[in-house]
Amino acid sequence: MLGEETYVYDETHFLLTAVNLPTIVQVIGASPQMPYFSLKQNIDLELARSLIAEVDAHGIPASTSGSGMAIGPVTAQLASASLRLIDLLDTPKDVPILGKAIQREILYRVLTSPVGARLRQAVEIGTQTYRVNSAIQWIQDNYDRALRIDELARLAGMGESTLHHHFRSLTAMSPLQYQKQIRLHEARRLMLTDRLDAGVAARRVGYDSATQFNREYRRMFGAPPKRDVRELMSSEVVVTG
Repeated sequence: MLGEETYVYDETHFLLTAVNLPTIVQVIGASPQMPYFSLKQNIDLELARSLIAEVDAHGIPASTSGSGMAIGPVTAQLASASLRLIDLLDTPKDVPILGKAIQREILYRVLTSPVGARLRQAVEIGTQTYRVNSAIQWIQDNYDRALRIDELARLAGMGESTLHHHFRSLTAMSPLQYQKQIRLHEARRLMLTDRLDAGVAARRVGYDSATQFNREYRRMFGAPPKRDVRELMSSEVVVTG
């Protein structure tokens, strides 16, 4: 879910994320007979830019969404390329030779899909999405530091009001709300994977007040930290950053 919009994808659709968003993912259909399997491909920016330069601009559909996520169709060609990439796991010696070529084909299929413009906007230097991404990257790298909007806007090469507008359009939240989500998700991860207690995790991600941390944590996840982590450990929910 991004803002009020829910994104559901299956074997016939892929999820394209133009910006890095903290998410909670739950598999809603899997069994021992029909296990869940997925492929995640991080976008190689230089590879994507070189491919965009070769693709005629008219071959990339116009964007129909300003949000940071989009759902696209898995065509037979895209499925074939994805399966060939997975098959390389059985022949590691082929990865250096064939890996980049198959990744390039997958990027091409996504670029020429109905959501191709979202990918183009995310990787081309100078676009509003690219500039917002630079602000997002700074927050991710410095989430435990105080956030000043004027400095963030200067980093992105945008005015403060312009940054707010495009940031909210892509992420459905303000920069300060985004930082808070990053902090809370990271604190949750630290408690789950590193077994830190709530107080230590809160300080690690930048909170000075335990009361504020507990209040905001409960508001986001629906339960206080200790109970939430205990329930997560006994559930099938996957927490990602």
